[in-house]
Amino acid sequence: MLKLVTINKLEIEKEKWTPKYSYILKKLENSPNSILLGEFLEKGPINGIDVRDYTEKGKNYIRISDMKRFFLSYSDIKKVEISGIPQKIRLKQNDILFSRKGTPGISLIVTEEDTDDLIGTEAILLRIKEEADPYYLIAFLNSKVFYEQVLNNLSGAVSPGINHPTLKKLKILYDEILIEKVSGKVKKSIVLQNQANLIIKQAQSLLYKKLDIDFSKIAIEKYYSVNLSSFSKVDLWTPAYSYPFYINILKIIQNKFPTIPIREIAIVKKGDEVGSINYNKYLDKKNSDIPFIRTSDLVNYEVDQFPDYYIPDEIYQELKQDIKAGDILFTNDGKIGLAAMLTSQDKIILQSHVKRLRLKKEAIEKYNFTQEFLFLILTLKEIAIYQAERYTVIQSTIPTISNYILDFEIPILDKDSIEEITKLVKQAFKLKEEKKILLNEVRELIDNYFEI
Repeated sequence: MLKLVTINKLEIEKEKWTPKYSYILKKLENSPNSILLGEFLEKGPINGIDVRDYTEKGKNYIRISDMKRFFLSYSDIKKVEISGIPQKIRLKQNDILFSRKGTPGISLIVTEEDTDDLIGTEAILLRIKEEADPYYLIAFLNSKVFYEQVLNNLSGAVSPGINHPTLKKLKILYDEILIEKVSGKVKKSIVLQNQANLIIKQAQSLLYKKLDIDFSKIAIEKYYSVNLSSFSKVDLWTPAYSYPFYINILKIIQNKFPTIPIREIAIVKKGDEVGSINYNKYLDKKNSDIPFIRTSDLVNYEVDQFPDYYIPDEIYQELKQDIKAGDILFTNDGKIGLAAMLTSQDKIILQSHVKRLRLKKEAIEKYNFTQEFLFLILTLKEIAIYQAERYTVIQSTIPTISNYILDFEIPILDKDSIEEITKLVKQAFKLKEEKKILLNEVRELIDNYFEI
């Protein structure tokens, strides 16, 4: 539908103007419920700090690469010690984090589990006044409406970002009727997300208990030597392939359980390259466009609900990738070793750096394997990550395991153990599915208000 927007010439000259942006601003300005973001802030905006000394334990150090819309990604998060760090810049529950560079405009809410965490220099802390609704605010900050404002107010030629004064002047629609519809859904989605992540941790703990191996007692050699004959079966002349630590872990597992390579139990297919010319960003995408999932979009054992890029439906139909709920994803190149499982809400196109795994019928019948069990096995560093590191080589400038995922050895557990693990994983992903439904409803409520 064609919309006619009238705008003063002076506004065009002083602002970064687009017709859509003008339409949004006009509707915001004409609303009696339009309020500047700065009016909601008790403290901030405050930049994070630069910390380089990562530790094995401590509090999370949140970089912009860890920030996803609504939620924090724990997939590759770093730990730091916080002694000596001022209390005023440690995170509190319901604080909002905002990315000022990289991909400016990504917002997430701090949960109880993330209190006292720290943020890196490219992230901004927004501490919200008690009387404001943080759940509605995080929804609006992640809407098309607010994102359009952010993109039209960036500064800096080399690395565009948003500065504090400008951010505080961006506008929020604080409509009581909309707040009532949105806030409860966001709050519930946060509860569901935290419950799902906790259940996956419980399932991992159960799997470790079933394996009953004290991995901490396996020696880590600082130097070693190998015989030439060890390279006779696999043409990998890398130190990692012969690293005794990786080999000994696999031997201990195989001494306790029968194992089987993935090639015998699963069909493994990789995604496709569609060409950056076909990428559509969120503001430019059509309703029919399909999320394009790259390695960075595997987050907290699922695919990001709001990835950076989308692909036209005609390409999706042409590729026929055959992807469905319950399929397992595993990153094969670049950031290797991230595992995820798909829900019924995930209609996606996979990039070529991601593999899709689906159990063969005979593996289900003979070994009682389930998608959920195989997924959880692939989240354990002692099984999947160490085997991936063993097979990793540098192809040009990008790390890859090529097709060696087919050689990963999977332990065969008893039927009862597999059923226990499967039940927990199913519970977790049911909650993730419900969360995605709620957040889709939230986005539609806000975007439809502005008819975008």
